[in-house]
Amino acid sequence: MTDPAMPGAGEVTATVIVGAPAKTVFAAFTAWERQGEWIPFTKVRLVSGDGGEGSVIEAVTSVRGASLRDEMRVEKLDPPYEVRVVHFGKVLRGPGVMRCTELGSGRTQVVWHEWFHLPGGVAGRLAWPLMWPGSKFGLTQALKRFARLVETGVLP
Repeated sequence: MTDPAMPGAGEVTATVIVGAPAKTVFAAFTAWERQGEWIPFTKVRLVSGDGGEGSVIEAVTSVRGASLRDEMRVEKLDPPYEVRVVHFGKVLRGPGVMRCTELGSGRTQVVWHEWFHLPGGVAGRLAWPLMWPGSKFGLTQALKRFARLVETGVLP
């Protein structure tokens, strides 16, 4: 849930098995501007770069008139195994990583892990245990939808 070594940090992890090779899964995950197809209420755009290392991506999630802007920089791409980003927006800050592990028989395990430096000081740290279950559920549901879209050939 949180890392005691990083005060004011929250973390969330989701995992899914995708019925596709790692190369296909990696390509679908890094089709940045298509992430809105599997992350609910979210529009994603490439702000700068070509989608590779150093690129800046913006994801805006809007629900019932409230919006959350997530700005991130692609720190590392190691196809087809790993993607590392750093969130640097006003609210969401911290590293994220997605890892693909080929399981054989055309299946890949995807692990998506995010660490957030929580805003609001003590209030943010106190609120995290209440927000964490919803964050984990949302991330898991998004990955399940991602898997379905990859398996049916909608993505990449």
